[in-house]
Amino acid sequence: MPNPTMLKFGHPETVVGETDLWSIQIRPKQPGFGSLVLVCKEDASAFGALSPAAFAELGRVVVSLEPALKRLAGYDKINYLMLMMVDPDVHFHVIPRHETPRAFEGVTFVDAGWPGPPALGEGPELDARTIAALRAALTALWTAP
Repeated sequence: MPNPTMLKFGHPETVVGETDLWSIQIRPKQPGFGSLVLVCKEDASAFGALSPAAFAELGRVVVSLEPALKRLAGYDKINYLMLMMVDPDVHFHVIPRHETPRAFEGVTFVDAGWPGPPALGEGPELDARTIAALRAALTALWTAP
């Protein structure tokens, strides 16, 4: 059953992949091309409350996800932000960072915060068609752990 944070970020339409304990989803607002959210499926509102299994699985997800994002987005850096100020469930915003603009499906992605912190409020808000295309492209590149 999806938790409120998974639903806020468009589950199931935005899901790139899921493991037993994590959901990998396209972030509809894209401060960097290929931005995602990694949402824990456990009932936890604090990082320290996650089970050892969730921590272990998170490591496997990150190791398998970064190469797929690198192939898709050609990022220069990657940021993981755990903000949890609004959305209650443990989750990370995964923001590929790029010095130069990227284009995908007719949408231009400019990293407005480069080289500083990501400008989370900037970047295109993807429509359903572009989310589906981005989801398909990343799903084709990602191998689940």
